[in-house]
Amino acid sequence: MPDHHSFSALDRHAVLGGSDNGFPWYAGAMLAVEASEVVRLRCEKLSHGDEAAGQEAALMVSEKIAAAFEAAASLLAGATPAAIVQRYREHVAANARRLSANETP
Repeated sequence: MPDHHSFSALDRHAVLGGSDNGFPWYAGAMLAVEASEVVRLRCEKLSHGDEAAGQEAALMVSEKIAAAFEAAASLLAGATPAAIVQRYREHVAANARRLSANETP
């Protein structure tokens, strides 16, 4: 059983009260769920091992680097954690749309 006293007061308030003060817990959990679907779609595409798979792998790496730089620049400019998570969710949603469009029924 985890020691609940090791959490900060802000963490306890956010978890127990459902508040997003500090870190956006719900949005962060949703990002994890949404990203797992993109991982599934990408694994499916990469498993084909064709030229499109190689292009997807290169795109994936370049997107992750660009997103990390964007997040860092946003943090330095004063963005909140909620804004960073929301922006990542936008990137993930765009990837899900793109990869889903290429799926065969």
